[in-house]
Amino acid sequence: MAKQLDENLSMGVDIDGDGKPDLNISVKTIGIIIAGIVSMAGMWFTIKSDIALAMELPEPVVSSVEFKYKDEMIRKTIELTQKDVEAIKGDVESMKITLEKLDERLYDLQKNR
Repeated sequence: MAKQLDENLSMGVDIDGDGKPDLNISVKTIGIIIAGIVSMAGMWFTIKSDIALAMELPEPVVSSVEFKYKDEMIRKTIELTQKDVEAIKGDVESMKITLEKLDERLYDLQKNR
């Protein structure tokens, strides 16, 4: 009579040779492992074919109008940054003058005490 396979059927593997199974593997676990390997292989070949297709496609061409607009945008950004730096320098100079005035006033106050 043939043995009936069910999901609880497991096989014990004795690794260290003491007669007791060290690892139990069921039919369900073996099926999951095989399905995972097949799935990974399928993804691998799909990715390889996508990469090969992408390498054959032509490179996108940057039009002269697009290049002109990008160049103009970069130049304006640099000019704005330069104006901001100059404004910050002006603020630092005005703070320096204010600090010098405060220092003089404090000196005068201490001198008059």
